[in-house]
Amino acid sequence: MFKRGQLDAAADFLHDDYVEEYPQSGERIRGKQNWLDILKTHPHLPKLIYYSLEVSGELCILDASLEYESNRVYVCEIFEVQDGKIKRAREHFGEPFEAPEWRAKWVERA
Repeated sequence: MFKRGQLDAAADFLHDDYVEEYPQSGERIRGKQNWLDILKTHPHLPKLIYYSLEVSGELCILDASLEYESNRVYVCEIFEVQDGKIKRAREHFGEPFEAPEWRAKWVERA
């Protein structure tokens, strides 16, 4: 579970002019303080179920599974890093769905 008391520490990893985008909702958060205020007032911070992080130079890819009040959400976030701090992020959310039977013979189930 993300804890509200840890948010200030997390914000230390962001540039002051940090930008985060949510393409699915069309929202853009500008500035570290706006990001922090949103999370501090979020009614239900998610529980982190799983994550993996890949880093290559100044680009990071986060693959995560979160739980919001028993609702599982999958997230892919792309981070751009500058001067050791996260400068920009683009977050994509996806809800789970049932695999169709028609392609079962070609796939593996995780």
